[in-house]
Amino acid sequence: MKDFIITGTQTENALLIGLITPEQNEVKSKEYLDELDFLADTAGIRTVKRFTQRLDYPHPVTFVGSGKLKEIKEYVENEEHAVGMAIFDDELSPKQLRNLEATLKVRILDRTALILDIFAGRAQTAHAKTQVELAQYNYMLPRLKRLWTHLERQSGGGSGGFRMRGPGETQLETDRRIILHKIAKLKEDLREIDKQKAVQRKNRGKLVRVALAGYTNAGKSTLMNLLSKSDIFAEDKLFATLDTTVRKVTVNNLAFLLSDTVGFIRKLPTELIESFKSTLDEVREADILLLVVDISHPAFEEQLEVVSQTLNDILKEDKPSFIVFNKIDAFSYREKDADDLTPKVKENISLEELKKTWMSQSNENCVFISARERQNIEELKALLYRKVKEIHVQRFPYNDFLYQEYEATEEA
Repeated sequence: MKDFIITGTQTENALLIGLITPEQNEVKSKEYLDELDFLADTAGIRTVKRFTQRLDYPHPVTFVGSGKLKEIKEYVENEEHAVGMAIFDDELSPKQLRNLEATLKVRILDRTALILDIFAGRAQTAHAKTQVELAQYNYMLPRLKRLWTHLERQSGGGSGGFRMRGPGETQLETDRRIILHKIAKLKEDLREIDKQKAVQRKNRGKLVRVALAGYTNAGKSTLMNLLSKSDIFAEDKLFATLDTTVRKVTVNNLAFLLSDTVGFIRKLPTELIESFKSTLDEVREADILLLVVDISHPAFEEQLEVVSQTLNDILKEDKPSFIVFNKIDAFSYREKDADDLTPKVKENISLEELKKTWMSQSNENCVFISARERQNIEELKALLYRKVKEIHVQRFPYNDFLYQEYEATEEA
């Protein structure tokens, strides 16, 4: 499936195109394009220019208006820029894709296709690969006419193959039938994998389960490595890890299971949410949620809101949770001059001042750390110990005296 969406190499230049709308002001539009730029870099694409346009809503035929489209076309046709791709910050309809490709004569991607391609490149296990492939086929299905006219080569007859076209059957009908067959097969494969995963979770016994959740690149895997003393892949890229990892962690004398899950992102494709529901079973079955937030990111509050909303959509019940504000070592602010009488903006607020805002209301349920620099990790462990112990003692009340004895020894 990876062959059908090829984002490019580091030598390929791309344009980023977004809109400023009543629902998405200029500041938000810039933030989204910054994130799209990061996604492109993660996929190995170099962005050379951005185009934005102020519209009430996307143009139904070309996404942007005719004037802006002409401006983009003129830029693309300038051989000095060597542009081979245009990436749009919102999901494009099949009609928009066809018209844009016909006009610009370069490869057209939208945010959804780019994220799907990154997922395809990052998936390692059979589970993740199957989930991503299913999401890709679901995305491609309504776009068959443009992308899938070559699939008859994979539809040879014989045992286990797809039958060839019958009289009067169009190529599009053949391709659609092939893909629907693939989707059905992938769904069946996922059901089998999910059964195996359910058995694995059942075999873990009654240990308290803690799940890390958060925006992509918030530092979940780095924190997982630190707490579990493991070596899970982590880097400064979006969606560095896709596969759920579970490790047994012991804090003081208390053992529990810690799981690292796939990160969320704004405008997360519906196809991925549907396909990765089984991966998020670790979140559903967790006893405690650790919401990891990159506090150094300018839009960290919105990222936290995205994560919270996604979790609300996934979970059927409230779960004990607390927030881990990570990357305090990277937090920065610009102090106002003494003679500057204008009101403070977000960029002028220090970390200590920030802690006195809405965060103070949930002070007992949040902690500020740097997983990379190992700052305030003992404070996090103490909070984890306290929260896990509350649930463990409810399940095994006869163990309470052991913890009291251990804590008394520690204090002595």
